[in-house]
Amino acid sequence: MSTLVIVGAQWGDEGKGKVVDAVAAQAQLVGRFAGGNNAGHTLVVGERRIVTHLVPSGCLYPGTRCVLGAGMVIDPEVLAAEIASLRGFGLLQRDELRVSLHAHVIFPFHRALDGLREDRAARGPQAIGTTRRGIGPAYEAKAARRGIQVRDLFDASNLRARLQHNAEVLQPELTRLGSGERIDVDALVDAAHAWAQWLAPMTCDAGALCAAAIRSGERVLLEGAQGALLDLDHGTYPYVTSSNTTAGGACTGMGIGPTVIDAVWGISKAYATRVGAGPFPTKLDDAVGERLRQLGGEFGATTGRPRDCGWLDLPALRYGARLSGMTGLCITKLDVLAALGQASVCVAYADGSDPGRDGLTAARPVLQQVPGFDDPQLAGRLATARTWADLPRAARAYLDLVSETVEVPIALVSLGASRDQTIFVDEPFRSRR
Repeated sequence: MSTLVIVGAQWGDEGKGKVVDAVAAQAQLVGRFAGGNNAGHTLVVGERRIVTHLVPSGCLYPGTRCVLGAGMVIDPEVLAAEIASLRGFGLLQRDELRVSLHAHVIFPFHRALDGLREDRAARGPQAIGTTRRGIGPAYEAKAARRGIQVRDLFDASNLRARLQHNAEVLQPELTRLGSGERIDVDALVDAAHAWAQWLAPMTCDAGALCAAAIRSGERVLLEGAQGALLDLDHGTYPYVTSSNTTAGGACTGMGIGPTVIDAVWGISKAYATRVGAGPFPTKLDDAVGERLRQLGGEFGATTGRPRDCGWLDLPALRYGARLSGMTGLCITKLDVLAALGQASVCVAYADGSDPGRDGLTAARPVLQQVPGFDDPQLAGRLATARTWADLPRAARAYLDLVSETVEVPIALVSLGASRDQTIFVDEPFRSRR
């Protein structure tokens, strides 16, 4: 039996798609436990570039079961389009996809409210930088007990009553924010009926399905969305997402207990990025930051927004590792940092502040230059490395510094977008009991 959770260790966009795809080659079930289509995972297989927003990154392996967990919020229109796109690539042909009956549904009024609120906030200092996909309002409805679960789509009378309740609560705010549209309950009931027809064969109790797979000895991989520093409870609040992005979210989001989790791998780039508003102590507002953005292709897979770039922040990474109890670190885009021709890393904060106690807003990074990254041959030597021993000394020294400071061993190193540009330092599904 082996159950592995993979989460982002920074502010998201760390390369989870690539890492989960690499690890999923050995998995029999891959589940996603939080978030919605505000996340985008880019998968590169040969000449194909596939971006998923809801379906787990394990979808590229025929026969591997993929599960959308209860902790997710799902836009049926987006899911339908994504399934059609994946099937166009010859994927999901074997009835592999399952959707939790407990997951919540994003409706058009959630998207409208999200966009209008962000438009209003953008005129002041309180803009969060949401994706405007309706994620926040859907989670808000969930907490307010007026959310609509996938299971509700199959109960017409209850669905109508719940939609009417949402209309009564939200229509005044939509109007106040400038919308001239009315929430049409009849049209939404009709749309939901159509969604229910094609969703019905996919629906399940995701927790029971996952637990049964674990009991039978299957290799189970659970993937998160965004990153630890965007966690609703422990991230850089209020500049966070609307769900729990740490490893603990895998338990609530899939419906399993913590005692069945064997290992937690956290993913971090060799540098740091952030999209949207919020503190970012090591952000580079200069030509170096722009070059890092261009070399790394740092533009959102979901929104296309340019990401802010900066040096790796080890105090923040150590905080993220503690939150999730990480047993292994996956470092991605080491090749990008090498191509930059220079590298620094934040080893501490000048004021001695702690991310968990004091937050990151006033943190002043203490930077340490990383030796060896000015070697013009470094990027070329990394391109051919396929084992830890193949890595140039400067690269190994950098990874050792990260591992020793964060106090988590390196489990995987990614040196490019392709599957073969991956070095497994640890076995993802070895028994740890």
